[in-house]
Amino acid sequence: MRAAVIINPAAGRRPGRAAIRRRADLANAVLASHDVEAQILLTERPHHARALAHQAVDWGASLVYAWGGDGTVNEVASALAFGPAALAIIPCGSGDGLARELRVPGQPERALAAGLEGVERSIDVGELGGRLFVNVAGVGLDAHIAARFNAPGTSRHGLLSYGVLTVRALFSYRPSSYTVTAGNETLERTVLLVAIANSGQYGHGARIAPHARLDDGTLDLVVVGARSPLGTLVAVPRLFNGSVSRAGNVAVRAITEARIRADHPIAFHVDGEPCCGDRELEVRVHPRALRLKVPAPRGSSAGRRAGAASGNSCRVRPGTD
Repeated sequence: MRAAVIINPAAGRRPGRAAIRRRADLANAVLASHDVEAQILLTERPHHARALAHQAVDWGASLVYAWGGDGTVNEVASALAFGPAALAIIPCGSGDGLARELRVPGQPERALAAGLEGVERSIDVGELGGRLFVNVAGVGLDAHIAARFNAPGTSRHGLLSYGVLTVRALFSYRPSSYTVTAGNETLERTVLLVAIANSGQYGHGARIAPHARLDDGTLDLVVVGARSPLGTLVAVPRLFNGSVSRAGNVAVRAITEARIRADHPIAFHVDGEPCCGDRELEVRVHPRALRLKVPAPRGSSAGRRAGAASGNSCRVRPGTD
């Protein structure tokens, strides 16, 4: 068996060269202990992880690790989607939404082992504006925050920095009007954000779509109407207690495809990576298009062996319009 480990040196708390070398040595050691032929690859620039993933598949890797944050996972997953190689995750980003949803261990050695000893699972892949995503994509406030978070010079050190940036963004962002069409339904309103969720959470337990499932063949469309900055702050606890769908002026739908239109070019994000599109964005789901190696479910015999710690075009989810 051949496996590649793609390490983003910029992920996490900006480790020095010695720390990056330790990551590479650890990956080599764990894979060697399982008699796996390894290739360790370091990203050098944005979007390099995608190219390295293609290179790993050409080399013959049947398993490709993404060692980094949500952006690194997105790039590697985009390269592996619709192909035979499986993705495994070693999380070390600011949100790690998909990794948390899959209960991937936060300790690199255990995450490496989970990729080798875990179970294979196929999940859906979303597409927004021609860009693939595996966790959450969207327009509005979260795209605005993604652009600020990824701007040069921004401190990108975990939940606290992200929280401070988010609060500041609440008072600078001006909601826009969008027309969202899904199935036979059209919503026209001024919105705070439109999220398209494949999994339930942004990261750190902030669940924008509590009912979303990674392999149900649908995406959850969450349309949050405009509100004051104070009103948004008051509603934040709903992200963490699973009651977003019960907040006022929120519409939630399970979709297989949709269209988002505006009278201006639409800024959006895929898995936290900022993008800019046309005045109309197409949304679609690709059912079970990506293979993963993940920790076995708790309580299963495979899970005990691995020691892992940690499923219609427009179906209505609980919520109010």
